[in-house]
Amino acid sequence: MTTTSSGAAVQVRELRKVYQVHEKEPGFLGSFKAFVRRQSREVEAVKRVSFDLAPGEIVGFLGPNGAGKTTTLKMLSGLLHPSGGEARVLGFEPRRRQTEFLRSITLVMGQKQQLIWDLPALDSFLVNQAIYEIPEAQYQATMREFTEVLGLGGILKKQVRKLSLGERMKCELAAALLHRPKILFLDEPTIGLDVNMQEAVREFVRDYNARFDSTVILTSHYMADVTALARRILVIDQGELVFDGDLSRLAEQGSGGKTIKLQLRQAVTPEQLARYGTVVQSDGLSAELTVPRREVSVRAARLLGELDVADLTVEDPPIEAVMAELFGKGAGRSTPETPQDEREEAIA
Repeated sequence: MTTTSSGAAVQVRELRKVYQVHEKEPGFLGSFKAFVRRQSREVEAVKRVSFDLAPGEIVGFLGPNGAGKTTTLKMLSGLLHPSGGEARVLGFEPRRRQTEFLRSITLVMGQKQQLIWDLPALDSFLVNQAIYEIPEAQYQATMREFTEVLGLGGILKKQVRKLSLGERMKCELAAALLHRPKILFLDEPTIGLDVNMQEAVREFVRDYNARFDSTVILTSHYMADVTALARRILVIDQGELVFDGDLSRLAEQGSGGKTIKLQLRQAVTPEQLARYGTVVQSDGLSAELTVPRREVSVRAARLLGELDVADLTVEDPPIEAVMAELFGKGAGRSTPETPQDEREEAIA
């Protein structure tokens, strides 16, 4: 596999994306003023982001709505031109959209579809085979493998519009990976799916990564997707990369507290428990508290000494709570993810 000069599969340096967003006052007068003299302002959706991805690495790319995640993935896949900085994917410059580059990547967006709506999914697969010039033997072998792993038997010949959301997403994944890309940009691949289908998609991505040593960058609002697949996390907020590390370090950085879970032999009221920490939940005989990290041992000793405790465990807070705390600090301040002008700059 070709990589960048540093050995990274993906290399991003000071990547920026600035949009010109047109503004108009409401009403007829506002429309007339905009017609005579159009007003606009600059919105910096991605602000000098830098990171490397190693070959075969799976990375979670997290952030609130409008943080710049999808814009970054579109620049890395060549759909958008950056306003500044540099990106290299397998040694290629994405904006040039070279044939060999396109054969090496895929972009899966959970809210978009590439399958032809009124035709069976199998027809879309044949179109992709022709586009990517996949040899017949490789195509048949890949189809057998994907049909078995994803359970596609019985749905490939049905019209796409008659498939359930879960069935359609499985076919979308198969179509996107038919040419065996080495780089996977997955943008909300499990959005709208039920719990069982989410797990099936995760298992498929995990298996594909293991078989083909692919590099995966995954965005998702379902934290289970990220915790199941990625050890390394990138967090972007307001266009800036604010964290790059593993999940445990994210928990430490994002929250000053730990969670103490209690099983009690004698019921205790939430008011009594509040002396030991912030009460997350309590039903008398079981409770969950948040306490400052530096005081965990002291608070736990007090609980064991003063209450009739049957069991006590100390855990890091759920990653969902950490992310909510991190993003809550910037709530309402994120830049627009996909301004209308993005359509003008997207490359077909």
